[in-house]
Amino acid sequence: MANHKSARKRARQNVKRRLRNRNIKSTYKTEIKSFLALIDENKTDDAKTSLPHLHKTIDKAQTKGVMPRNTAARYKSNLTLRLNKAVSQA
Repeated sequence: MANHKSARKRARQNVKRRLRNRNIKSTYKTEIKSFLALIDENKTDDAKTSLPHLHKTIDKAQTKGVMPRNTAARYKSNLTLRLNKAVSQA
């Protein structure tokens, strides 16, 4: 356990930040799973409507520092490509 006042404060901050980051990460992972499930079920219209919300969630995670910028861009690009591929096959 931390002995100095500043170290105790830092430990408290780390707990808060870890919980916040875990919540944000869980949110975007859950949304990605539901989006991919829509594509697998050939519900491309629903997937098209949920894609902007998914991009917003990923952007928010990137803004908060949970996800690096290039990782967020890669996720958004790959998910959009998956949707476009599903739409063209349908």
